[in-house]
Amino acid sequence: MAGDRWIDKARGKSTLAFFRWTIVACVVLVLGVSSGRAQTALKVEARSAMLEEVATGEVLFTQNADEPIAPASFTKMLTLYLVFEALEEGHARLDDQVWVSEKAWRTGGSRMFIEVGDKVPLEELIKGIAVVSGNDACVAVAEHLYGSVDAFVEAMNRKARELGMAHSHFENPNGLPADGQLTTARDMATLARAYIQRFPNALRYHSMTEYTYNGITQPNRNRLLLKDASVDGLKTGYVASAGYHLAATARRDGMRLLAVVMGAASPATREREAHKLLNYGFRQYVLVAPPDPASPLAVLRVWKGAVDEVSLYPKTSRPIVLKKELRQGLRWELKVPESVTAPLEAGQVQGETLLKSGDEILARVELINRQPVPAGGLLKRLWHSLLLMRLNGLARWWKAAGGVALMAVLVGLVWIRARAKRRRKQRWQLR
Repeated sequence: MAGDRWIDKARGKSTLAFFRWTIVACVVLVLGVSSGRAQTALKVEARSAMLEEVATGEVLFTQNADEPIAPASFTKMLTLYLVFEALEEGHARLDDQVWVSEKAWRTGGSRMFIEVGDKVPLEELIKGIAVVSGNDACVAVAEHLYGSVDAFVEAMNRKARELGMAHSHFENPNGLPADGQLTTARDMATLARAYIQRFPNALRYHSMTEYTYNGITQPNRNRLLLKDASVDGLKTGYVASAGYHLAATARRDGMRLLAVVMGAASPATREREAHKLLNYGFRQYVLVAPPDPASPLAVLRVWKGAVDEVSLYPKTSRPIVLKKELRQGLRWELKVPESVTAPLEAGQVQGETLLKSGDEILARVELINRQPVPAGGLLKRLWHSLLLMRLNGLARWWKAAGGVALMAVLVGLVWIRARAKRRRKQRWQLR
């Protein structure tokens, strides 16, 4: 019988147009539970520290990450964030000529040695901040973009709140000591991650090993750039009340890590400890690629719909962080129904695919239908209702009066439709 063949097809049709991946070289990372086990064996010689994977924001290590501490020149990451935001939004250009005020020229501490009254290209000031940590350059860009340092600092604090830096407050654009100017390692990791994710091209400045301006060549204070080719940023800092800071980022085998060390005893200590964190992360963790969002992972039979099948796609394409020890035997396993019933709205969750190692579920990715599926016509819905009754084991209804009545209605509707079609044809021939 045609209905039986249709049902057999529905049963026999594989619900998964799916492939199981053998996970190959991916990257290094951590799930929250795994990181907790590892932290007991890792100690950083600094007041606070944090390690995270940049693409996912997964935290791999923390040590006193919420302890208040003076940000020092870490402040300049937020200053540069606002500079690059202004460039992106068209409020500034790299070739803008920035006038140097006496206030900028008189700023103490680390400097790029701009001269009062000079007009300096904005790009040179970016280099002066990113490479040699120029306090004078920070004041110059603040005045150029917002008219005054005070207005710029207000914008800094607004942006900090917008980024979720709940425990940070800034009093100036360069990090020179100021009452009430505080942050945490967690907030600085939040800022650094947002900065390099939104403005990845900024790293071409932070990775410069030295910078020359006004005849004066100064080295980048991030000495890890010379020790590890995978390191391409990010920022150092120091004030006497807090100690030595370093936010270091590196990319290996497609994965980027960010290490934040605050309050170390010396420049050498901050470099050693930040490098230790990066190496720990790359050794211990792997970043597993998610299912391809462009490829359907399953095809479901659709009942009572305008179409008979619908494809399911991953809802998200976020990578997954795992301990390296869990890589063996990784597999994706589908968990979807055999069929669905129309109508379906676009974006409905119809199932999921599970990343498993043995019997342990490591991650879940929801599967959705991207296209809407409207209900089919009346005849199709009636026919599918009868087929579903048989498919669900309700054969007694097929023989009962209800089944007969439904079949009679179905036949009657088919006859009425055919008769109307013949009449339209006759009227057409009489014209």
